Formats: sequence, structure tokens, C-alpha cells
Amino acid sequence: MSIHERHRLSMVVNARGTFTPLGVSRSSATVAGAVAEALPEFFVMEQLVDRVSDAIAHATGAQAGTVVHCTSAAITLAAAAAMAGTDPRRIAALPDTRDMHNRVVLPAVHVVDYGQSNLQAIRLAGAQVTLVGDENRCGLDDLDDQLDGPDVTCLMLVCSRLTSGEPLDLTAAVRAAHRRGVPAIIDGAGQFPRTADLLATGADLVLISGQKYLGSPTAGLVAGTRRMVQAVRAQGNGIGRGMKPSKEALVGVLAALEEWQAMDRAKWAADQATKVSAFVAAAAEIPGVVAEVVPDPTSLPLSRALLKVDDAPGLVRELEAGTPPIYVMAERADTGELMLELVPLDDTEIAIVLDRLRILLDK
Repeated sequence: MSIHERHRLSMVVNARGTFTPLGVSRSSATVAGAVAEALPEFFVMEQLVDRVSDAIAHATGAQAGTVVHCTSAAITLAAAAAMAGTDPRRIAALPDTRDMHNRVVLPAVHVVDYGQSNLQAIRLAGAQVTLVGDENRCGLDDLDDQLDGPDVTCLMLVCSRLTSGEPLDLTAAVRAAHRRGVPAIIDGAGQFPRTADLLATGADLVLISGQKYLGSPTAGLVAGTRRMVQAVRAQGNGIGRGMKPSKEALVGVLAALEEWQAMDRAKWAADQATKVSAFVAAAAEIPGVVAEVVPDPTSLPLSRALLKVDDAPGLVRELEAGTPPIYVMAERADTGELMLELVPLDDTEIAIVLDRLRILLDK
């Protein structure tokens, strides 16, 4: 009996990508085995955190690294670190920030909602958020004006396909912050393959999800300067206590990082491209479907399948109502477009998706 059968849970075909409500991603057998090995054991947790921190730094090229419960927690603790540093008194006071610089500058085009607004994740630390520009544009001149204001503690930036408006030059934004002596933090939750690129902007911290493309257990990876990473770790004696990683998450991250570094990444990217191209070619033969290959807008080394159909919202409902339910990216369904990410799907699941599309559209 499978785990789904044992607990009366729905089997799911996840073509929506690294989506938290569907369990985010699949871990490899090696990572799962490492987690199982860790669960019955005791550890000196500070030693384990040190080992994982070294592994993150080695894998990303950062000066230092650490792990917190998830990327949302990393946003909160990065803001806390910028305000309180390693000062025990300030750490104990949070989220009371009355005697601290507590304004986090955030481009309005980088306000995102991943089930929780990143504004709330920042405010949980006690910070006040100053939005710059509007939902369509944030210029470097706008950033300069706000970064020069009183009580600014950090600049928060987001690298995600969920951002809106004109793209912002992250390197230039980081430089603008540093000219004012303000640390810059990049939330790159789904950007693990591009962590080194994000660090190359000069950002003081880059925040990454371990459970998305790295395939670890739930974990927020923090990579950056030694000083800022130490400040994030110090928050474990304050509001970070409730956001700490578990032993199995830490061991799973170690295993996932080892796999990542041993992997032939060029072959992985080529395999993903082949998978998407074959799917698009098959989907384009279904009556009423226009199918295209779409590169990732943030330059991740993967592409997705874009399907254009007459009644996209209705198709989404029928896909999710079937057995097994099939989930796709439906944010643009009202304009007749559906996006499918095939990274986690095997050949059998891809065949299920294509068969379902043929049944539903060839009526």
C-alpha cells in the first residue's frame, strides 16, 4: 500500500513547478536515505550547522552560509540581522525596533505573494517597509532617494518570475545601496542554480529555497558575507528560534549539495530541453492547441511548455478534477494561456498529461 493509499491522499501530477501547496519538489533516493539515516540519531547541532554552512559556501562561492527553516523565514531573519546584527540586547528586543534603524527599502515591482506577502515576512522582524516606485517601474534614481533617507537598515530585492513591471538591474541596485553604506539582500527563492550569479551582483545575502530545484527537505539557504551570515545565525537566540532547521533538514541539505556538485549540469539542462521540446511537439498535434517552448524569464537553465487554448479556465478545472488531478500554472488562464513545468515529471506522467489533454480537447 502506497503512502497515498495508506493516508487516503490524492495522487498528484504536478506540472505547476516548485509549488508549495503541492509539496514543492521531489527529493532523490539519496537525499531521502540521508534524511532517514539522520532521524534516529543525535547530533551536536551547532557542529551540524557549521558543516552545512561550509558546504553552502563551497557550493556557491559565498564567504559563508547558513540554513533556516525556509526562504520565508530567511527573509524575516535577514531583515532582523540587518537591524540587530549580533548584539544580544537588540536580538532579544525584536520585534521591538524602537532604537534601531528599521526601514527596509523594497522596489514596488518586487512585492510578491507566494501564499504570504513578502511584505509581511519583512514586517515580522519588526521592520517598516518603504516601497519605491510603483507596480510598473522602479528606477535607480528612485532607489537612490529612498536609500539616502533616515533609519534605512537594508535594501531587499527579489529575483523571481513573480515580480512585475520593468526588470530592475540587480547589480546596479546593489551598488546604489552600497554607496549609501546599506546592505543589500536578494530573495532568490527559486533560483538555486543561479545562486553564484546573484552573489556576483555584490549582494550581502542571497536567500534560496533548498526544497525547490536543489531537492532538499524544507530549508532556507542563506549565502553571503561572513558578517551578515553570522548576524542571521545570531537571530537563533531570538525570533529565529521558531524558524530553526531540523537535523533531518540539515543532513538532507548536505546530501543534496553533494549531489548537485557531482551532477553533470549541462546534461541535465539538455535533458530538460529535450523533454519540453518533445512535449510541445506532441501537444501541438492536439486539435485546438497552440504549443510553444518558453525560456525561464529569470534565466534559470530550463524552459516550460506554453499552451494556448480557447477555454483555459475550464481546462484547468477539468484537469484538476480528473484522476489523478493534474496541476498546471494557471496565472494567465484568463488570457487563454497555460504554462506547464515538466522538470519533476517522468515519462509516464507526461504521457498522462498528454492523454488527458487529448480526451478533454478532442471532443
